Amino acid sequence: MDSNKIIEIIAYTLPSVVTGSVAYYFFKSYLTDKQSTRRWLLQKDAQKQALPLRLQAYERITLYLERISLTKLLIRVTPTSNDKNEYENLVIAQIEQEFEHNLTQQIYMSDECWTIVTTAKNATIQMIRKASMSDRVDSADKLREVILNDLFDKQSPSSAALSYIKNEVSEMW
Repeated sequence: MDSNKIIEIIAYTLPSVVTGSVAYYFFKSYLTDKQSTRRWLLQKDAQKQALPLRLQAYERITLYLERISLTKLLIRVTPTSNDKNEYENLVIAQIEQEFEHNLTQQIYMSDECWTIVTTAKNATIQMIRKASMSDRVDSADKLREVILNDLFDKQSPSSAALSYIKNEVSEMW
């Protein structure tokens, strides 16, 4: 083969290789763009379906925090006897039961928000236990009175958690 034939072959193949490479690049870019557009549309549809579920979860947790608010809880759960330990256990059991009922809502909430909710629950239980250990408490009614008096000095854990939830929901818009 002489050099003219080689140059002639290169002259015919080089433009086709360049054209093929450019076509491959544009085709690949087009497919990547289409795939990301499909992914975005699917995500948008999923968001439409997930948003009502997330809002419902926040509503249920708000209701839970309202129900374990000590002022409302102590009014709703009345002592069955005069024993302070029995009443303490009854109130804590109500809090735990409500919590277990709403446990599944955590999958729709941020980890930080769920941590604040569980912290509010634990702080509420801690306030009840601390008040029960007080020397001033000798009956269930006295326990209720001491807990309510302690709330005058500070904000309830439920209120702090509710404020956080309101902020988190407002950031969704």
